[in-house]
Amino acid sequence: MTGKQRREQLLDVGRRLFAERGFDATSVEEIAAKAGVSKPLVYEHFGGKEGLYAVVVDREMSQLLDTVTGALTGGHPRELLEQAAFALLDYIEQSADGFRILVRDSPVAQSTGSFASLISDIATQVEHILIAEFKHRGFEAKHAPMYAQMLVGMVALTGQWWLEVRKPRKADVAAHLVNLAWNGLSGLEQKPVLISRRAR
Repeated sequence: MTGKQRREQLLDVGRRLFAERGFDATSVEEIAAKAGVSKPLVYEHFGGKEGLYAVVVDREMSQLLDTVTGALTGGHPRELLEQAAFALLDYIEQSADGFRILVRDSPVAQSTGSFASLISDIATQVEHILIAEFKHRGFEAKHAPMYAQMLVGMVALTGQWWLEVRKPRKADVAAHLVNLAWNGLSGLEQKPVLISRRAR
């Protein structure tokens, strides 16, 4: 294996173990054994478990942020909300190990921060949607950043729950999230449906 291939192998092994067992319960010895390498090789590539973990977390945070912001392709504000909800649920479905790592408390400082700061970054991406909608409805746009945090936080926490139960199906979870976010409790639809093409 080349040095780059070995590094990727160690990242894959570390990612899997951190997702299964958490940071504290995973040792450098275990990472090395699962990768079939010596312990000093892990230190050579990452300086230790903390360095490996930081790279894994940074990669997952970048992937999630790119997934959500890339999904906001335009359209009606409700459809943008659907796109954001689906993007997070898609990431959870396709990268369950990565999401499990992100939602745990981080034991080391990473360049991109914590899961809470990631959620804040995503909320910042959707603020402009809310600002436009608030202005259209005659509300004060200064409250849009707070509402963006609320909406993204609601989707993220629902995603944590759905990761474990996987019921109902993803489209139903997204429809109910958008129903609550769009209509509020006082305007909940009896049988919410998605208006976008992503109905499956």
